[in-house]
Amino acid sequence: MKYKISSILIALFFLISCTSLRDGTNIGGFDRSKQPQPGPPPTVNLGKPSTFELSNGLKVIVMENHKLPRASARLTIDNKPYFEGDKAGVSHLLGSLLGSGTKNISKDEFNEEVDYLGANVNFGSNSASMNSLSKFFPRVFELMADAALHPVFTQEEFDKEVALLLDGIKAGEKDVNTIGNRVESALAFGSNHPFGEFATEETVENVKLQDVKKLYDTYFKPNNAYLVVTGDVNTEEIKVLVDKHFSDWKSVDLPEFKLPEVKNISDNEIDFIDMPNASQTRIRVLSTTKLKMNDPDFFPVLVANQILGGDYNAYLNMNLREDKGFTYGAFSGLPANRYVSKFSAGANVRHEVADSAIVEIMKELDRIRTEKVDALRLKNTKANFAGKFVRALENPEKVAQYALNTEINDLPDDFYETYLQKINAVTPADILQVSQKYFNNENARIVVTSKAIDVLPNLDKLGYPINYFDKYSHKTDKPKLPEAASADVTAESVIKKYLEAIGGRAKLKNIETIVQESQMEMQGMTMQQIMKSKTPNLISQETLMMGQVASKIVFDGSDGYMIQMGNKMPLPDDQKIEFANKKGLIDELMYDSPELELNLIGISPVNSVDAYKIEITSQSGEEETKYYNKDDGLLIRQELSMKNPMSGEEMTQTTDFGDYKAVNGIKFPFKISTQVMGQEIEQVVNDIKINVPLTLDDFK
Repeated sequence: MKYKISSILIALFFLISCTSLRDGTNIGGFDRSKQPQPGPPPTVNLGKPSTFELSNGLKVIVMENHKLPRASARLTIDNKPYFEGDKAGVSHLLGSLLGSGTKNISKDEFNEEVDYLGANVNFGSNSASMNSLSKFFPRVFELMADAALHPVFTQEEFDKEVALLLDGIKAGEKDVNTIGNRVESALAFGSNHPFGEFATEETVENVKLQDVKKLYDTYFKPNNAYLVVTGDVNTEEIKVLVDKHFSDWKSVDLPEFKLPEVKNISDNEIDFIDMPNASQTRIRVLSTTKLKMNDPDFFPVLVANQILGGDYNAYLNMNLREDKGFTYGAFSGLPANRYVSKFSAGANVRHEVADSAIVEIMKELDRIRTEKVDALRLKNTKANFAGKFVRALENPEKVAQYALNTEINDLPDDFYETYLQKINAVTPADILQVSQKYFNNENARIVVTSKAIDVLPNLDKLGYPINYFDKYSHKTDKPKLPEAASADVTAESVIKKYLEAIGGRAKLKNIETIVQESQMEMQGMTMQQIMKSKTPNLISQETLMMGQVASKIVFDGSDGYMIQMGNKMPLPDDQKIEFANKKGLIDELMYDSPELELNLIGISPVNSVDAYKIEITSQSGEEETKYYNKDDGLLIRQELSMKNPMSGEEMTQTTDFGDYKAVNGIKFPFKISTQVMGQEIEQVVNDIKINVPLTLDDFK
C-alpha cells in the first residue's frame, strides 16, 4: 500500500512541475519557453601517435591507450591495385593460406596457442592483424609476424582453400545480390580494371600454388607497409618488438600497373541481368567519379549522401520504404577512394513495383540536385554525424585507424580534430553543388538484376534504352518472355499429359506408400534425408548430419511434431492444416478437385526450356506455380510464395526438378534443387521404394 501511495505522490510532483513550466516561467535563470541554441562544435583531441620507420620502409604508428588491459596490431600493405586477369582469385587464396603454418610452427600448433591465449589473429592478401590481452601481446605479436613473414604454402592447404573458394562461387551463382554486385562493378569500372574483375570457377582453376607464392613474393613487402599498434602498450617496448620481428623483412621494387581509364556512359540506360530464380528485384543507379578524402568536397559529400540515402530518415528510404512500401530499405553511398569512386543508389524491391521504384529513385536524385535541403533536416543530419563520431572515439582501434588514414590519404594533421567543425560548416548551397557534381542521374547506369518474365514488360515502358548482360557481365540477347499457349492447350490438358508422362493415372492411383532416401548439399555441408509417405497424408521426414538427427517432421494424419537440433515442438497450426488437406501422394491426381482453381498463364522459358506455366489456387487463397516441359510434359519447376521467418517479407521458394528415372514403371525426379533466402540446396535421390509396408508406428 505504501508503494502505491509513493508512486501517486511522485506522479503528482511531476505533474505540478510540468504545469508550472508551461507558461515559460523563468526557473533557475533559464527561460524554459525558448529552445536552447546549439553551442559550438566540440574540440576533439585524439592525441598524437608516436611514429617511427624501419630501414626497410615499414612505417609504424603507436597509439597508447591504457584504459583497458588489451592491445592490438594491424599490418596494412598499401599497394596500388593490380589486375589478376585469367587468374582472378589468386589474392583471395593468398589471404586464406596465410596463417596456415610457418617455418617455425605448424598450423595446428599456431591455432592452439592463439586459442589458449584468448587472442585473435587474422590475415588477408595484404594485411595481418591481432588483438589480445596486453600481458600476452608480445607472444601473439610474434605469432602474427611469424605467420605473415615466414609462411609455408603447402599443396594440401592450397587444394583445401581452392575447394572452399569454388564452393563459395558456386553457392553465389543463384544469389541475386552476389551476381548483381559483381556485374555492377564490372560495368562501372570495366572487366579489365582491378575494381571490376571477379573470380569465376574458370579463373580459380587456372591458379596454381606457384602463382600464390609468386604473388606473395612480389607484393607482400614493407615498401608501402604500415604497422599500427594500439592499446595498453609502451612505445619504447614496441620499438624493440618491431625491430626484432620485422627488421629482416626485405624490400623490393614493386611492379607498376597502369590503371585503365574509367568513363561513364553518355546517357542514362538500363542494364538488365536476368535471374530466373530471383524473389526480389535488385536496382542500383550507379556511376563513377573521383572523390578523395583530402578533397575540399569530401565533407559536403558526406552530409549530402546522408540526406539522400545514408540513414533511415533519408530521402530514398522515406520515399521507397515509408511512403510507398516498396522495400525494407533504400540507400545510397559514395565511398572516397584515391583511384576512382563509385556512386550507387538503390534498393531491393518486389518485382511488380520495379519500374515504379526506378522512377522514385531518379526523382529523389533529381530532388537532392535541384532543391535546397531544409534547415531542420540539415541540423539533424549534422547532429547525427557528431554523435557517431564521438562514439567512435571511444574505440582505441578506430582512433588508430584515423591515424593510418591520415598517413595513407595524405590528410592534414588536424583532419580528425577539425572533423566536426567541417561537418558543421556545410551549407545547403554546398549540398546542391556537390550533389550536382557527384550524384549522377544524367548519364548513369540503372542496373537491374531480376526475373525477366516478371519485370521486363514494365521496364520497357520507362523509355530508357535497355542492354542485356549475363551473370559474367557479357552482353547477351534479350531474355525470352512468356508467350500465349495455343488455343487447344488448357491447364487440364497439361496436367493430363504430365500424369501420362510419369506413368499414367491408373498406376499412380495404386501407390500407397513411398520411401525416398537422398543426399543434400548446402553451404558445403552434406546431409542425408529419409522421407516416408503413406496415403492420404501421413509423412515422416528425417534429416541427418554426420549420423545425428538435425531435423525431423512427423504428421500422423491429424497431429504432428517437429524436431530442430534436439528440440521437439508441436507442428505449427498452418503446417498441420496444409498436411491435413492433402488427399494423396501425387498432387496432380487431385487437381480436378472443385476446391482448386487452375489457370494456364502461357509458355515461359525455364533454364532454356519452354514450359507451360500453371497457377494453382486453393479456396483458402494459397497459391503455387508449376512449370511443365512443353515437349515431354514433365514437371521442371515449382514456385511457392512464403514469408521470410526472419524479416516477415514475402519471398519465393523455387524448386527445380530433373534427371527423371523410372521406379516400377513410374518416373520420379532424382535431382532436386531448391533456392530460398539466397541459399541453394542440391538434393540427389539415391533410392525410391514404392508400396513398401508402412504402419502408424512409422509416423509416431
